[in-house]
Formats: sequence, C-alpha cells, structure tokens
Amino acid sequence: MPRLQSRNAFANPGRQAPDAHLERALRRIVLAGALLVLALPAARGASAWFGALPLWLLAMPLSSWWALHHFRLPRLQPRPGTNAATRKRRGHAAQARRRRVPVARGGVANAA
Repeated sequence: MPRLQSRNAFANPGRQAPDAHLERALRRIVLAGALLVLALPAARGASAWFGALPLWLLAMPLSSWWALHHFRLPRLQPRPGTNAATRKRRGHAAQARRRRVPVARGGVANAA
C-alpha cells in the first residue's frame, strides 16, 4: 500500500503519525487558551495557586502539542535560486583582536 504524502509541516516519513483525536483536542485547547489570553485581561495575570496563567492556558498546551510531534521543527524550504555559490558573504577581513589593557602596578586601588 503506497504511503500518502502529508502536507503537515511536521511530517517525517520515518515516524508514525500522531493520534488524530489527541491532535484535534490539543488544537482546540491551544485555540481556547489563545482566545482567553487575548480576550480576558484577567487571563494574562497570575494566580496564587497556579502561577502565571498564560503559561497554563497557552504555553503548556503548545509544548504538549509539540511533544506529540516528537519535538520536530518545521522544515525550512530553501528559496529558489539560492545556493552556496550565489550567496554573498562578508569580505575575508582579519579576525578582531582584543586590546591589552594597561595594568596599574603598585599602590592601592581607589575606592569609589
């Protein structure tokens, strides 16, 4: 049976696709958390019991969604017409050197 190409930015042919139900649930949780943080000023604050609310409403669901995809990053597609030969590089100037700082010899350091 031929394997279908996924249009997902996180697609990796060597790995198994994540569970569709969990994927959908995490998308909805992330969307709900983002809407709460954007719409309600109280959701941008902190709670004595939970701490920073945007962390729990948005950052934790996003990290769970990322972990569902095995911490893969989207592939960056190279722009057409760019390769190693066509890229401009800086001139081959000499490496910057540190200057020596004169060391004060003898005497006591001045107090500020």
